Amino acid sequence: MKSKIKLALLFSGMLLSWNCTDLEENVLDESLNPSTEGIDEAVAALAPVYANANNNIWRHTKYFAMQEISTDEAILPYRGGTDWGDGGKFSDLYLHAMTPGNAIMKDVWEGTTKHIARAVSAINALTPLTETNPQAVVYLAEARAMRALYNHILLDAFGLVFVKDNIDDQSVILRGSEAVDYLISELLAVEPDLSTTTAVGPGRMTKTGVWALLARLHLNAPVYRDPYGTPDFSNADMDAVIQYTNQVINSGEHALSAEYFEIFDDENHTNTELIFAIDQREDLDGHNRMAYFSMSGDFYPLPEFPSANGTDAAAITSDFYQTWVDAYGDVDPADADPRFHKDNLINEPGCVSAEDFEIDRGIYRGFLYGLQHDQGGDPFERCEGDKYVVDLVTNRRSEVGDPVFHSLEVDFTANSSHSSGYRVEKYEFSKTSDSGRNKGQADLVVLRFADMYLMRAEAMLRKGDAGAALTDVNFVRASRTARHTAPALDAMDLDILYRERGFEFYWEFQRRTDMIRFGKFEDSYTEKTNSDPQKRVFPIPQSAVDGASILDGYLVQNPGY
Repeated sequence: MKSKIKLALLFSGMLLSWNCTDLEENVLDESLNPSTEGIDEAVAALAPVYANANNNIWRHTKYFAMQEISTDEAILPYRGGTDWGDGGKFSDLYLHAMTPGNAIMKDVWEGTTKHIARAVSAINALTPLTETNPQAVVYLAEARAMRALYNHILLDAFGLVFVKDNIDDQSVILRGSEAVDYLISELLAVEPDLSTTTAVGPGRMTKTGVWALLARLHLNAPVYRDPYGTPDFSNADMDAVIQYTNQVINSGEHALSAEYFEIFDDENHTNTELIFAIDQREDLDGHNRMAYFSMSGDFYPLPEFPSANGTDAAAITSDFYQTWVDAYGDVDPADADPRFHKDNLINEPGCVSAEDFEIDRGIYRGFLYGLQHDQGGDPFERCEGDKYVVDLVTNRRSEVGDPVFHSLEVDFTANSSHSSGYRVEKYEFSKTSDSGRNKGQADLVVLRFADMYLMRAEAMLRKGDAGAALTDVNFVRASRTARHTAPALDAMDLDILYRERGFEFYWEFQRRTDMIRFGKFEDSYTEKTNSDPQKRVFPIPQSAVDGASILDGYLVQNPGY
């Protein structure tokens, strides 16, 4: 327990210092050595591996954009001619017109390679300590497992991994089967020394975390081995997926959440569905902006914080919404599937106390109800004493006086309005955020228990066992019992399973990887027609290629760029 507390406190201090520092760092070889005076040496060595991973990698404008806005699930237009143009980095990503100069590529690359280097530094510092410090053995295994996780991001996004065990050495670059084999060997090597999730929590890499990552790696290995061809889903890989998902399922460490949206609550750190997550608790200076990112700028979710609102960024596409309609026909998906929407707020004119005011979760459609702005002294109009008026939200942007209406259609039409597109409030808006841009304390989900069943289902389906796959998918659907349960499916094939993954994991950094694996990434949808398979792999940032140019032939740009 003492080590756990020290680790959290050290994270907090490092987050505060790194958030305010602009470091010039070599993207392949770096060593960060923050002051650790008075801190246990092993704890101090491990802390940088995890610290600030949200801002450096999993930020809403970085890895989320890469994995979601490049797909048929999320779109971010230039809103109102004033917001989110950003030099075309989001629209180019969506259209598969990204180039080596795209800032999103650069951000993800630099953030990920930075954390690989931190992991190598930790490995170097921890290795000699293992002779006398048993806890250092566990920390060393965590550092190596996290290095594998960060390299997995590089392999999935850019088609390569960096291998080195000494911070002063030059990295060896592996691609294809060699990269896959390296990651598998690393994860298998460290698994025996890791703790269980119940012992350390989901913010640390554990045995079940490694098993889950091995399952994900084997499921996508056919794509990684031949990124531009047709994947060969061998029985060997699918058997490995089944093996590792079984180990997680049978471990007793995790359980499915009866309330789907509790997985993404402010207090989700103790939710046993989480296998591995980016720890965003208050002591770690949580900075999860996922709720703020899609929310309307005219919407204020906290009566006590009148400056906390959304930013009118990403919306879901009409194509993704249509998959829900196709699945449920005449039944509204909000009534059919508890993962689509959760009513918390009275969506009609009325009065509500501050303590009872809680915004809806899931996908927002049509007219937006919320706190009515007061034209007098208070930020929000009150009724019946201390209660607040809930009414159609008045637009305070370009169409002042009109209620906000989130339309189904959203595209890149010139001056696309701020309100166009259905929105996603999957993560809870932090109850303590006074601006919407801070204090997001919901852990960012990376690996969770439901995926063990759906990955196992996919592996069994690809081996020809549709019945077993159907059982696993229906088990997950039936587990969400807190409000109402989605009806059982009566058949299973790859298209249905792909659709089901969209329902279960929307807005969770997985859509691009799923689209590629299921052969959907070259499809046409709203605004996007590019069918070039070379876009499955992103361009290596030009800054990285230029930085490595002193080593002839060392860092070769991916095909098609």
